[in-house]
Amino acid sequence: MEGSNFIDYVRIFVRSGNGGGGSVHWRREKYVPMGGPDGGDGGRGGSIILRGNKQLWTLLHLKYRKHIHADDGKSGEGGMRSGKGGEDIIIEVPLGTIAKDAETGQKEFEILEDGQEAVWMQGGRGGQGNTHFKTSVRQAPHFAQSGEAGQEGWKILELKVLADVGLVGFPNAGKSTLLSVISAAKPEIADYPFTTLVPNLGVVPYRGDRSFIMADIPGIIEGAHEGKGLGVRFLRHIERNSCLLFMIPADSDDIKKEYKILAKELKLYNKELVNKPRIIGISKSDLLDDELKKMLAKELPKKIPHVFFSAMAKENIMELKDKLWKMMNE
Repeated sequence: MEGSNFIDYVRIFVRSGNGGGGSVHWRREKYVPMGGPDGGDGGRGGSIILRGNKQLWTLLHLKYRKHIHADDGKSGEGGMRSGKGGEDIIIEVPLGTIAKDAETGQKEFEILEDGQEAVWMQGGRGGQGNTHFKTSVRQAPHFAQSGEAGQEGWKILELKVLADVGLVGFPNAGKSTLLSVISAAKPEIADYPFTTLVPNLGVVPYRGDRSFIMADIPGIIEGAHEGKGLGVRFLRHIERNSCLLFMIPADSDDIKKEYKILAKELKLYNKELVNKPRIIGISKSDLLDDELKKMLAKELPKKIPHVFFSAMAKENIMELKDKLWKMMNE
């Protein structure tokens, strides 16, 4: 996906339709001079509905759609004819989209499955016609019920990328290079920090006809949970990944320290990320000989699996895939 086209946050004003008013009407026929009330009910207002669509990866289609209004219901008519209901507006969103109230910031619901629908703003109910208010002592009600007002307000849609594997690392750890080598994704790659400004997704082919989705998350720096660098804007995408690949380049000054900083930033952002399955990948390992690899392996956490690989040299790429596949399916 093009970086400039990746939108993961939109703020929009939505309004559901008002319900139509009930009708005050009387039955008038040639041989029925004293016909009773026959006012029909008003139609309901249109609702605003969110629907999951697995073909979408971004909220780009909503970027310039700042106001979304559903139709009002029509008023009832004589002859007990109900008014037409307002047409619902269905907003299709990517899987992993969270709906929030803009004023309170409160999460309302999230869309996780293809075809899943959730009513975001309920349309107003239509009012009852005067025929409903006829009683034994009130044969001719000269009133009907007004339609219920719709709902309105500023809302937020926030996307958290859904992927099997999330790449976590400092800027220039080689995440984009790895994604470009093992998938068809073509992220921007350059030798300067923060080349990746938006998450990139790639489908990684595996043995046989199997595959999994890998997400290249923009680089994390110390203090990211406080908003430094690219801040928490992209840390939320890591929450939706099944497992994490911590990438640390072989030419790092201190591999152990770099891993601890990355792990700490994730924990400070969301404590639940501590329990997410992870693998440590030492990238650019073509720079190391076997003796150096053994020395570095001793510095890594004992309980976390690791793999030395090189995307450029295509070294140990299949071993990396095997480890990731095993972790995803355990």
